Amino acid sequence: MTSPSLLLLPLGFHDWLPVAQAATLGLLTFVQEDVPTVSAALLAAAGTLSWQAGFLGVFLGIWMGDALLYLLARGIGRPLLQRSWAKRFFDSIAVARSEKWFAERGTWLLLSSRFIPGTRLPTYLAAGFLRLPFGRFLFLTGTAVALWTVGIFLLAKTFGADLLNWLMRWNSSGWAVLLLVIALVVAIRLCGKLAQRNIRRRITAALGRWTHWEFWPAWLFYLPVAVNYVRLAILYRGFTLPTAANPGIFSGGFVGESKIVTLRDLHATSPEFTAVAHLIEGLTPPERLASLQQLRDTYRIDYPFILKPDVGQRGVGVKLIRTLEQVEEYLCRTPAPLLIQRYAPGPNEVGVFYYRIPQERYGRIFAITEKVFPTITGDGRRHIEELVWQDERARFFAEKYLQRLGERRSEILPAGETVKLVEAGNHAQGCVFRDGSRLWSKELEKGIDEISQRLDGFFIGRYDIRYSSEDELRAGRNFQIIELNGAASEATSIYDARNSLFAAYRTLFRQWEIVFAIGAANRRGGAAPTKLPLLWRKWRETTALIATYPLAD
Repeated sequence: MTSPSLLLLPLGFHDWLPVAQAATLGLLTFVQEDVPTVSAALLAAAGTLSWQAGFLGVFLGIWMGDALLYLLARGIGRPLLQRSWAKRFFDSIAVARSEKWFAERGTWLLLSSRFIPGTRLPTYLAAGFLRLPFGRFLFLTGTAVALWTVGIFLLAKTFGADLLNWLMRWNSSGWAVLLLVIALVVAIRLCGKLAQRNIRRRITAALGRWTHWEFWPAWLFYLPVAVNYVRLAILYRGFTLPTAANPGIFSGGFVGESKIVTLRDLHATSPEFTAVAHLIEGLTPPERLASLQQLRDTYRIDYPFILKPDVGQRGVGVKLIRTLEQVEEYLCRTPAPLLIQRYAPGPNEVGVFYYRIPQERYGRIFAITEKVFPTITGDGRRHIEELVWQDERARFFAEKYLQRLGERRSEILPAGETVKLVEAGNHAQGCVFRDGSRLWSKELEKGIDEISQRLDGFFIGRYDIRYSSEDELRAGRNFQIIELNGAASEATSIYDARNSLFAAYRTLFRQWEIVFAIGAANRRGGAAPTKLPLLWRKWRETTALIATYPLAD
């Protein structure tokens, strides 16, 4: 047993050595970041330096250096703006507008600048000058520095001393790429007054999508959600546990579920609230056309009506059919099972995300999404394609809109005439989503809960609803359910452009916590989650079918 007196002795040299090493590395990063980082990683890989001391030294040094740049810009640069001579060069309104933009859209800039040579200094100074909240700055830069440092340590362990040469080449080539991008932007601006306007708009729109997180590629946006999913799967001991959230739907509505089965259940239990749909029979296009005509005659379904796949996601393949030629073209395009659904004119549409914890008496509305179907208005001078590219939001979906419009893209739209750009109420198809919490009411929540509890084995999902009157919707009456999505659906109100990226992730994290909690409760009640091999097979089958679907309206 150690003598108590020994605990009072001062630490020896070897005890303080890791601290001294970490402090030295941290100070060296103030001069040059890459060499100390790679050196620490190589020493740790060789076993001559503990990885804890190496990592903490360079991490804290780089992070503190980033913070000092921010504080320098905010503490010295910002007060200079108040000087009389500076006001001649800086418009206070423009600065305020820039502050708002950086607060809403600056996240990706801070994260990406850590990995793009030459962009860190101006980005961090801009963050301080434009008064981004310091706590948020520290969180974002700390995350980026941690990822960068861990990556360097892993690469050093794998590739050894070659890493420093590679990193130096990346930095030098990175500057060349950055200069090339700057030159390209300048060239585009110089061509702005020439005839290359459409090219400039296309490039501007492509770059602009990266400044609006709602348009990020799914693989990038959902990375944090996937990490959180894995965390929950470990916590609840079940990777496919969400498939048990709705035992009455195949895979809980995760993948491969049949829309017609759910719609039939809805129509059987709540016919007054359901837009009737029928499965088209037959294998060949002529057989399916005959089946469709028989269904139309039997149930008196007139034009326009909806054709959509029985298995799908994100609104793919949904078409508003107005002519027989459109029917024939659709049936020849895909062999997938299809539904014919009576058109619910609306004209308004919402997505209502609902959940109920098993054994609880009442369910709740988690989120409401208002769906705005974008339009363009003619002026009698410009053709439709030009109007789309000049619209501040439509330009981000221009390619999809113009493909959908076909030959009409070259049509000059008369003054005051409008064209609807999308029919499917889905964000991926170009519909605009808004937070619809203002539409919540006790009556609506009670009505949705009653409809849901009539469905056997349904606990969580999103209703897509068409309605004509806000007052009637709030009263919980006179609306039509056109679709019900299960456990894999999401609270699409997150895509409101007024939401921050952090608010969106906060909502999605909470949503998946509820899905896992419901799945766990149902598992305790005897519901078995879907096996992973079956999910994988259904996902592959669905992906193959989606490739044959026509462009959604």
